[in-house]
Amino acid sequence: MLFKKLLFLTGDARKFDPTFKGPIHNRGCTDVLCCILFVVAIIGYFAVGILAWSQGDPRKVIYPTDSTGQFCGQAGTPLEKKPFLFYFNILKCASPLVLLEFQCPTTQLCVESCPTKYTTLMKASKNKGDLDYYARFCKEGANLTGMSVPQILRDGLCPSVLVSSKPFGRRCLPALSTLKGGVVVVGNQTTFDDGRGTMVNATDFLDASKKSNMVVEARQVAMKIFEDYTVSWYWILIGLVIAMVVSLIFIILLRYLAGIMIWVMIIMVILVIGYGIFHCAMEYRSLSGEPGADVTIRDLGLQTDFSVYLQIRQTWLAFIIILSIVEVIIILLLIFLRKRILIAIALIKEASRAVGHVMSSLFYPLLTFALLALVIAYWAITAVFLSTSNTQVYKVFNSSECEYSRDTCDPKTFNTTNVTAQCPDAECLFAFYGGETRYHQYLIVLQFYNVFLFFWCANFVTALGQVTLAGAFASYYWAFKKPDDIPASPVFSSLGRALRYHTGSLAFGSLILSLVQVIRVLLEYLDQKLKAAQNGCAKFLLSCLKCCFWCLEKFIKFLNRNAYIMVAIYGKSFCTSAKDAFFLLMRNIVRVAVLDKVTDFLLFLGKLLIVGIVGIFSFFFFSGRIKAVEQAAPSLNYYWVPILTVVVGSYLIAHGFFSVYAMCVDTLFLCFCEDLERNDGTPERPYFMSLELHEILSKTKMPATMIELAVTQPDTGRC
Repeated sequence: MLFKKLLFLTGDARKFDPTFKGPIHNRGCTDVLCCILFVVAIIGYFAVGILAWSQGDPRKVIYPTDSTGQFCGQAGTPLEKKPFLFYFNILKCASPLVLLEFQCPTTQLCVESCPTKYTTLMKASKNKGDLDYYARFCKEGANLTGMSVPQILRDGLCPSVLVSSKPFGRRCLPALSTLKGGVVVVGNQTTFDDGRGTMVNATDFLDASKKSNMVVEARQVAMKIFEDYTVSWYWILIGLVIAMVVSLIFIILLRYLAGIMIWVMIIMVILVIGYGIFHCAMEYRSLSGEPGADVTIRDLGLQTDFSVYLQIRQTWLAFIIILSIVEVIIILLLIFLRKRILIAIALIKEASRAVGHVMSSLFYPLLTFALLALVIAYWAITAVFLSTSNTQVYKVFNSSECEYSRDTCDPKTFNTTNVTAQCPDAECLFAFYGGETRYHQYLIVLQFYNVFLFFWCANFVTALGQVTLAGAFASYYWAFKKPDDIPASPVFSSLGRALRYHTGSLAFGSLILSLVQVIRVLLEYLDQKLKAAQNGCAKFLLSCLKCCFWCLEKFIKFLNRNAYIMVAIYGKSFCTSAKDAFFLLMRNIVRVAVLDKVTDFLLFLGKLLIVGIVGIFSFFFFSGRIKAVEQAAPSLNYYWVPILTVVVGSYLIAHGFFSVYAMCVDTLFLCFCEDLERNDGTPERPYFMSLELHEILSKTKMPATMIELAVTQPDTGRC
């Protein structure tokens, strides 16, 4: 009974097939239904993009809008020279309505500059020069001649008071400051006449400014980050090119000096992390005794200027602890896995030999990068156009009780309706972007479709790269006489087979993975929504679901990767290939756990080394700590922006190049397991593996006849 259960879990071993010579050339199309579904989904994706581009307007993300929905400072418009948004009554921004509809219930105008002094309409009306200055902040085309102050305020032509302001996020907000003792002032004044006979405290402006800033501050940070990219993009590109060159040099050296390079890589990773600990310790020590350096991160709170955190000791202490933990973990793993590391190094040497015969595989990641960049760009542009495709919605705003309050209205016909008669102080103002058409009703569905197709297309591109490289390296392994039997252009031949016969299988595998990833995104969204909830059971259940789907995603990625190898070799459907790969791995589970993952760990250290080297140099350059090139370093709002970009980009580049080796190792391993089951090393059923690979992975001794053959014919590269 136990034997039957084990047989069910592992499947039947492969049998000898004298006609099998590697990747099958005579194959047919697989998973055709999923291929058709994928093509239809792509056509729908293009349709969504075209629809979004025809309806959206990205200017809504960049420029503020006045009460009529016009863009302030937009080139080619009448408001081109009026880039700033001015609020008639900033105190109304303290209303909770701001947080609900992202719009202050007061008249807003586009102006050339923000007011620089405090004055009331009553005071300005007594002096022509002051009134002319005041008129710059009144409604366009307002004729104040012969009108009294009560009439101007009744018609809402001008604000009742001007307050000294400064532009923030292209919006005129009170120039707040704090005197010693915590007294809030605006332009050295603590109280103001609001122009209607009421005295207003400067603290009221503080609350109003905070409420209006909640919507603006995130956009302001984004604009600063965008400005940093505009002045540092070429240096970022140089950093990424350096990362690419370093990765390529490392891979080439790995081809010829695999053993030496692995040990150099291990030592260098330990030294780089050690230097990071040393540098953080020096920064921690230099801040000793500095004023404000002992402030905790909790007391500091969330700051948009992240460089502030580098001025406190606790930040550097956290860095020291994190890097020390990473250093200790790596050293302990190296100690406990030292014997397996020696075997993994030998496996990487064998992979280096394969890469040497299929050198074009080193440049395939460039195609993957280009396709992924295209997918990301299309998704991002479509998302922006979808999010800005809403129309202008106007609502009734008033300061007194009115039954029409917050109702939608039309500014062109508003003065002819009964609203103005029943609510004299009511105004029809731009509220937000929205819409009630069928397109706007399904906008959230289109956004979801955009996200889902992004995952599907990105996973498809990754799958295409995996099956292409697997086919190329399988052609190398199953060549009986290497390199004579290796087909010409194995990478291009494998790519052609994948696109011609297995688009459906790649779409099927990437669809399964995309569904799990979208579910994880939805769980993260729910987690953010339920953070304020006090239901402990719901939080626990959500955490369990997130953990389960994270594990499921990792398992599907592992299974898909090996299924694509089987697809590349045998040309079968995705489900059949996944089943065969799973059973083959289960029959060799000890080798999988011991060798394959150790090899992945060593390759990960290589990525870590490249990221560490490029990251350290970019940190010193962009922070202006290299005196020789200090003048060349760009002036930045946040110097961590280009550093983080270079670090993430360097990791992706290193991952792209090292993924060639990782795919080579996985393919050779699966082919080795197949070879052991199909053949026995006798002259009638010879192994395709090399003598070195047999010594690395096999538990049995090589037959004497095969050892003699390997010695007498070493150029064949097989046993």
